[in-house]
This record gives sequence, C-alpha cells and structure tokens, in this order.
Amino acid sequence: MKNISFYKGGSAFWYLILFGFSLSYTPAPAKTILRQLQSQPQQSQISGTITDATSPLPGVTISIKGKATSGAISDVNGKYTLTASPNDIVVFSFMGFKTITIPLNGRSVLDIQMQEDATALQEVKINAGYYSVKESERTGSIARITASAIETQPVTNVLAAMQGRMAGVSIIQTTGVPGGGFDIKIRGQNSIRTDGNSPLYIIDGVPYATDPIGYNQTASTFPSVTSPLNSINPASIESIEVLKDADATAIYGSKGANGVVLITTKRGKSGKTTVNVKSTTGVGTVTKFMKLMNTEEYLAMRRQAFSNDRITTYPQSAYDVNGTWDQNRYTDWQKEFIGGTAQFNDVQGVLSGGSNKTQFLLSSTYHTETTVFPSDFIYKKGGAQFNMNHSSEDNKFKFTFSTGYNLQNNDQPAFDLTASSRSLAPNAPALYNEDGKLNWENGTWQNPLRFMVAKFKSKTNDLVSNAVISYEIFPAVVLKSNFGFTDLRHTETRTSPSTIYNPSFNLTSSNSSIYFNTTNRQSWIIEPQLNWEKELGTSKIGVLLGGTFQNQNTTRLYQFGSGFTSNSLLYDLASATTARVLFSDDAQYKYQAFFGRINYNWNERYLFNFTGRRDGSSRFGPGKQFATFGAIGMAWLFSKENFLKENSWLSFGKLRASYGTTGNDQIGDYQFLNTYTSTGILYDSNVGLQPSRLFNPNFGWEINKKLEAAIEAGFFNDRLFLTAAWYQNRSSNQLVGIPLPGTTGFQTLQANLDATVENAGWEFTLRTVNFSTKNFNWTTNLNLTFAQNKLLRYPGLETSTNSQKYRIGQPLNIELLYEYTGIDPQKGVYQFKDINSDGAITFPNDKQTAVDLNPQYFGGIQNQLSYKNWKLDFLFQFVKQEKRNYTIGFAGQMTNQPARMADSWQQLGDDATEQIYTTGANSAAVTASSLYNQSTGILTDASFIRLKNIALSYDLPLVIQNTKCQIIFQGQNLLTLSSYKDGDPEFITAGFLPPLKIITAGIQLTF
Repeated sequence: MKNISFYKGGSAFWYLILFGFSLSYTPAPAKTILRQLQSQPQQSQISGTITDATSPLPGVTISIKGKATSGAISDVNGKYTLTASPNDIVVFSFMGFKTITIPLNGRSVLDIQMQEDATALQEVKINAGYYSVKESERTGSIARITASAIETQPVTNVLAAMQGRMAGVSIIQTTGVPGGGFDIKIRGQNSIRTDGNSPLYIIDGVPYATDPIGYNQTASTFPSVTSPLNSINPASIESIEVLKDADATAIYGSKGANGVVLITTKRGKSGKTTVNVKSTTGVGTVTKFMKLMNTEEYLAMRRQAFSNDRITTYPQSAYDVNGTWDQNRYTDWQKEFIGGTAQFNDVQGVLSGGSNKTQFLLSSTYHTETTVFPSDFIYKKGGAQFNMNHSSEDNKFKFTFSTGYNLQNNDQPAFDLTASSRSLAPNAPALYNEDGKLNWENGTWQNPLRFMVAKFKSKTNDLVSNAVISYEIFPAVVLKSNFGFTDLRHTETRTSPSTIYNPSFNLTSSNSSIYFNTTNRQSWIIEPQLNWEKELGTSKIGVLLGGTFQNQNTTRLYQFGSGFTSNSLLYDLASATTARVLFSDDAQYKYQAFFGRINYNWNERYLFNFTGRRDGSSRFGPGKQFATFGAIGMAWLFSKENFLKENSWLSFGKLRASYGTTGNDQIGDYQFLNTYTSTGILYDSNVGLQPSRLFNPNFGWEINKKLEAAIEAGFFNDRLFLTAAWYQNRSSNQLVGIPLPGTTGFQTLQANLDATVENAGWEFTLRTVNFSTKNFNWTTNLNLTFAQNKLLRYPGLETSTNSQKYRIGQPLNIELLYEYTGIDPQKGVYQFKDINSDGAITFPNDKQTAVDLNPQYFGGIQNQLSYKNWKLDFLFQFVKQEKRNYTIGFAGQMTNQPARMADSWQQLGDDATEQIYTTGANSAAVTASSLYNQSTGILTDASFIRLKNIALSYDLPLVIQNTKCQIIFQGQNLLTLSSYKDGDPEFITAGFLPPLKIITAGIQLTF
C-alpha cells in the first residue's frame, strides 16, 4: 500500500476538506480501507545537522530502519532532511564512524554527533584494479592515500603528493624547475636497464603511458627529458593505490613487474548540488644554498695556490687576483641566479550533485608558476574533469563515464644557471652596465645572464577518457566492459640565438640555431569482463574473467635548424639555411591479454586469491610474443578464531603471503627487428639508408618472481594498527643490449641477458589514534622501509664491458671507487690504497671499492590534529643515505669552491681536510685531485629529516545557511635537518636547480 503524504502550505487545507468530503460519500468497503490508512501514523519531515568531533560531516547516509526506500545523505554542511513517521527508528551510518541508531519518538529535529570507529576502517573498500576488496580481506600488498592527504600539498605533480607517505615507494624530485619530473621506484630497481623500471599507471581504468615525451636536445633545462605525468591534475584525484606484491600486480601481467599506480578521480555524490571554489597563492624559494667561499676566502685560496707553485707574477688571464677585477667586490651568485622568489597561483572550481541513481561532477583548475631565475618565465597548467555515474532503477545496469583534458604551457630558460651560481668567482664583474645592458667587462668573462635569451618552450595537450558499462545478466553475474581513450600532443623547442654571445664576437643570426620536438601519442583500450560472486553457506566465492585489447600509436619528429636571416624568424624552420631531421618514427604498439581471478573466502577467516594472465606484446618477435603470468595470495584472519574472539586488546589480526610472476616489456618498439635510419646524405640525388639494429628472433620476456609474507595487527579497537611485511623480488632474463665487437658495425645486440637482480626488504607501517575526544583528535601514521638491491647473477661479467660497472652481490646503483686513505703528511696530497705516491695505479686494484648509493632506509611520519574548527596536518620525511660531495674544480681554476675547502694543507705536519692548493704546476696534486673525485673520499653522509608538508586550516563559523568557508595555509619542503653541506641532500643531480620551499595561503568556499 502506498504511503499518503500531506504537504505544508495553503493548499493543504483544501486537501483536507476534499478528503473529508470524499470520506462521507465513500462506499463501505472503501471506508474500511481508509480507516486502516487513518490508523497508520502520519509522516512528516525531520531535519538536523550531523557533525564529527570538530566540524560538519557531509556524505552521511540516513535511513529508516526496516524501510529500504527511505533515505537521505547529509550535504556539505552536515545538514539533512528526511520523511519519517513519529515512531520510526533512524539509522546514521558513515564509513570510518560508528553506526548510530536512534528512535525518533515524535521529534522533528535530530542533531547527531558521530564518533570515529577505527575498526570500521577495515571495511573500507580499496581499488585493486579490476576489482575492489575490503581492507580486511585483501591478500596482497596495497598502499593507499586519499584526497584528504593530496589536498594538503601545494604540488602540481602526482608523484610529489606521494613522497614520504608510502612504505616501499621511493620518490626523488629530479629538478626544481617548473614542469620538471620525479623518479619513482616501487620496491627497488628490477631491471639493469635504467629506463625499464617505471611502474604502470592506470587512470580510471585507462593505462597511461609514461614513456618520456621530451628530447634530450630540447629539454636541456631538466636532468631528464619531459615526463607526461605533469599532465595529471592532483586536485582531481580521489585516491591513489599502489600495488606492490605478486598477488596485487600479477593480474596486470607484464605491465605489473615494477608495480602499479592506480589513480581514481573524484566522483559526484547524490544530494543537493554543491559548488566548491578554492583559490590559493604563494611563493617558492630554493630549499638550501651551498655554502661557498666569500671573496676574502676565495682570493686567499687563489693566492696560496700561486705561492705553493712559486709563481710570483699572476698571469694576465687571472683576472680575479691580478687586479683586473675589483678585489673587494663580493656577490652571492646563488642569490643572484637562483635566489629569486617564484610566485604560485591556483584556482579550482567544482560543481557536483545528483540523485540516488545519477551523480555528476564537473571540475576545472588553473595554475601558474614563475621561477627563481632572474627573468620573466612562467609555467601554466589548466584543465577540466567531468565524471558521471548512472544506475537503473533495479541497479542492474550501471554506466560510468569520466574524461579529463589538461593543457600545459611552459616557458623556461634553455640553460639552468645553478651550476654557474656555484662556480663563478665571488668578485666577478657586475651583471649590468650603468645603461642597463649586459656587462661583458672588456671580454674578461662570459656573462651568465646571456643564457636568459635562450628559451625552452613546451606545450602539452592531454586527453584521458574512460567509460564503464555493466549489466547484471543473472543474479550475481555481472557483464562489464571498460573502454578507454587517450590523446597526447606535445611540442617543445630550445633556441640558441646569436645574442647569447659577447657582442665583440660580431656574431649574426646566421649563428643562431633551434631544436624542435613534436611527439604525439594516441591509444585505445577495450576490456570486456565477466564477474560472478556467490555465497555458499559460510563461504564466499568470486570469479573474474576478462580480456584486454590495447593499441598505441606514437609519432616523433626531432628537427634542427641553423643559419637564420633574423633572430625574429628563429621559430620558422623554413627560414633556416640549414635544416635537417635528426630523428623521426611512427611506432605502433599492440597488446592483448586474457586474465582471470578466483577468490575464495571460507568462514571469513581463510582467504585464497588466484590470479593469472596470458599476455601478448608486439615488442617481441614471432614465437616470443606471448607469456603466462600468475600468482597466489593467502590470508588468515586469526583474530576471528574462537580462542581470540573474546580478546579485549587484539581487535584485528591477519597473516598473509603471496608468490607469483610478472613480466616486463619496457624496451621500446621494434627492438627485435632489423631497422634502418636515414643517413641524411645525398648520393646520386637519393638519400641513403643505414642499418641501425640487428634482428634477434629469440628476444623474449623479462621475468620477475615476487615473494612476500606479512602480518597485520590492530590493538585496542584498532587505535594502534601495525603492519610488517617482508618481500623478495627476483628479476631474470634481463632485457639489455649485449655488447658486440666493433668489427660487426654495431655496438650492441638487443637480447636477453642471463642475469638476475634481487630486491628484498622490510616494510613497516604504524597507525595510532593518540587522542579522540569531542573537541580534540590526534592520529599518527608512520611508514619505514629497509630495502636492499643485489645483482645475484651475471655470467661473464668479468670479461664484459660492464666489468667496471657492476659487482656480483652488490646493488646495481653502486660506484666502483678508489679507496681514499687521507692526506700525505709529507707532500700534502691525497692518498689512496694501492696507488703509488707518484699517482701510478697498482692493477688490478683500479676502482675496486664498491659503494652503495641506495638509501639504507627511508620513510615518513605524519601527524593529524584537530581542535574544534582547527585542523593541522604535517609530514616529516626521512632518508638514511650516502652521497657525493659537490665538486667544482681546483684552486688553479678561476672558479669558486665550497667553504669547507678552505682547510688545506700548507706545510709539513699540517692536519688538514683538503690537500695542497695548486694552479696546475704540481702534477702530483693535479693527479690526486682527479683520483679523489673517483674515490671514497668524495662520499659523505647525506641523510636528512625534512618537514615535507604542513597544512593548517580553519573553518570559519558562518551564519549563512548551507555555506562553508575554510582558510588554508600550506607549506612544502619547509625545513631540512642534515649534515650535508653542499646544498639539498635529497637532490641527486648536481648542477641543476634543487626543489623549492613553497608556502601558500588560500580560501575555500562551499555552498
């Protein structure tokens, strides 16, 4: 029988009159029915506000107990309205909070304060790729961060948002230049090839290719070429899951060898349509300068070098000490060249809402960022994201669509001034003349600011679209298909105009040059899937079958031009007197696979997960294109055993283990084929071809075998939750280039090397709820990783070209160095083991000391505190590592030195840290200086603790209904504690701009 509702307002009176009139003239049977209706309690609207301990709580589900059709969801201000009868029982539920059940008892206003339930976090479903799984029931190793952690960070790259927050995930920023990249390794380096260790990225089910889109001749600002990951907008991300072990990654087969990064974008929620606008602005500066000599220390070093070499008359070219340059001038060139302040501006807008069956979200962002270099350079990034979810009335048909379009426009100097800022003499001339033009000081120096007219420019347009259609064809049987499409278009240029040289050289635009790079990439993917889930008494079984069909096309064109009639025509290649194609290709990558998963849950205690995948890749030759990968994962929820059910202190306990294989095909396209490239040389009016690669029909898959065991335990209602995991990954059949004799005409043959690399380690995570009261909450999250990389097997290493690069039993990332033993007290020069005092090397002791440059351990500790309307979130990142000291040259060169070099040997008996200064006349000292830079003496402790991120917010108490205002302060890389003296200890690439310290403030409005 349908419910009868009465509405408030003037018309309600007339409805009552008509109702009474009809009642008096209704036949007897109908009157009986109406009397029954009258006996039912009348319904009315109830309303209220839902909060947690500090602020309104949106997204809470409100329902009437026993009535499936009644329900509501709290809005952004925690408010709700619901139709109910006076005697109904109202249920309030929200993930991570205790469910509250309250009898209405005739009330029309019901305000609720919900309490956090740490145990409920085990019921959170996490994305495992082709399926989702409860946190408590996962058998694999999956790390996760959500939008709440991402939104606290003023970052533009998705990898920056993950730094220090995930066990087993090492991320290093490779440059502080806007639009620069990051290096990521998930559980170490599996492949000997440095470019074959990237994880697989999946955005809303669509594989996102991360092969570099830059070119080393155009992206000269960066230590590495441009990465497409900058196109992903962190503000649009709902969660990031990182799959690490075999159980989690084997379902992706060959693509999961180096881990999988799953990115899920934000979705709309049912309820009132809301608008969210956020605007932030801030500044950025270099985290840490290198401590260099001042003018007095520098000139003393230079004069001492001449004195040591008994040179009494300074050469004409020694402008710094012979009086040509001002002996009293001091310029801190680091402040001049990289000491500027970068300006950050960011605007975001989100429109979301929908009904119970259809939800939508439309968001847009715009970001600008200047640089610390002394000129006007800017990086612009903007985009839009649209998501829609729809389900039929019977929930059998579901449709999800998401699309994101992002644009980048980067204008940077073509040369990084960081190296110049560290090497330039502190008494070098002023940068500008009195007329404001660049000062060349009569040709005595090359003004570094000349490089500011050389430009690096890039533009990137990136589209990622995804649609998922599913239908429940039978009870518990769902047919599903995923459709994805990506389109990336990238162009970049680097110019070298004639104006970067001293005008006295009389160079013209005919000496100008430019490099062009055009890279376009398109891909599509179709993944049909069939899923069946069934409860069998106390057991549950799930079966997933599916296939993947993927196609990717990449076109690249690298060009060079020189000799222009005017520098204003520099970007017009048709105006160049010399123009040539450096490289061009049109590569197609095809991939197909069939995969399956069987999951069995017995009595909610014993979990088994079997996955398998049959992969086919066009990157291998006939007979080698297909391979099979699989894994098994097991877990025992021992906390649910009868003997522990009544335990008061252990709230959760799980043992899990996994073993399986994944593969790797990150080698580029057509590596197994005979290929040819153009010579660019005319012969008889024809351009010739030359062979570039030899055919290898046996070129096959790289195999990665993964083993893991872990324990997860929660204590005191999960207020303290600990995870400890041990893993071992062994990668074999390495995809490398086998060196060939020069007589063959080829340097290498692409082949599989019978070498094995092992990554093993321990990962620990700890989550604690320190305090949880009505007004104050404090939680802590800690992650810690001990990782070891080792080359187990390399047949013929001693006789190969890599004999001085790798060692059996040592990590891949080692340096073979001379062993430094100190300073000779008699001669004042550096000494080394097995090297004679005259610098002669005693073989076979040439660089035999292997030094591990991998971090010994790394991790992060995050604290989240809230008090009433205040919230504070901060993260400390820490790394234990060794690193090279920064070297610039020696005293005989007209270059500045680190301040630590001031302590040099001068006379017999000196106990100094640096050897005797020389202008180059002391050959023993020059040789020793060269050997020192290849010895253990160059290494130092570069461990650090960094306040990676801090975020403070305050919710303004507003009287405006359905409106929320939040004031936000955020910082990145604010404080670094380290004994390393040569700049930023995190930064591993010398001579390039280190990461920036960023401080921003903003406001967020929701209505």
